[in-house]
Amino acid sequence: MRERSDLGIFRPTVNQPLSPPQRDAAGAALKGQTRVVEPDRGERAIGRRSAETRATVPDLELSVDVDAGRLLQSVERDRVSTTAVLVAACAAALRACPRANGAYRDGHFELYSRVNVAVTLPGPSSQVAATVLDADARSPAELEGELTRLRGRARTGELTPPEQAGATFTLADLGEYGIHRAAALITPPQAAALTAGAVRAVPVVRDGAVTAGRLLTLTLVSDHRILFGAEAAGFLAAVAGHLERGA
Repeated sequence: MRERSDLGIFRPTVNQPLSPPQRDAAGAALKGQTRVVEPDRGERAIGRRSAETRATVPDLELSVDVDAGRLLQSVERDRVSTTAVLVAACAAALRACPRANGAYRDGHFELYSRVNVAVTLPGPSSQVAATVLDADARSPAELEGELTRLRGRARTGELTPPEQAGATFTLADLGEYGIHRAAALITPPQAAALTAGAVRAVPVVRDGAVTAGRLLTLTLVSDHRILFGAEAAGFLAAVAGHLERGA
């Protein structure tokens, strides 16, 4: 950019460094005392991964409402948590939909032979993801036992790096928080992540009559470079079908 001098001669404009943004002193005073808290190692990692994911992964988001009647029956019959049933449903769908159990990396697809589901669990200061290895080969009761063990270790901050490694897919069960619907961030290079909301009572129409029902909303976020629209929808339908059949 050039500016005109008093003599009518154009001369280059010297770029001046930008001044740092000034704090609004009056506004800051209205907020009371300010306490600066440094994020811990886990919180810094979450922030860094979140920014990187949003910047680099072109994601596709899909949701479906699931009749939760059979899921609740399975929970009562097998004496397990909804999370264990959800892991079983995801694992079965991952086995049936290979691309969902894969990754996009450097212009090609990686498809994995093992189905390892990471489950987000409460940690000492933030959510952490613990991996259930070979989830498709375990019964709901076995999954519940492993989740109980991992949940206890996550709560006390004792999860080891191997217990958080090797995941091919991530599940976040937010039912205990009463959340209806939420979209997760994909954990690169995984192809997808699924969030389950709380089971809620709603009126539903069956055989032309309105009756009481229980619904659960599932939200899938997939990497659109490997798990495209129809395949993502098919995977989500497979998870929903597994839950509704109670298989």
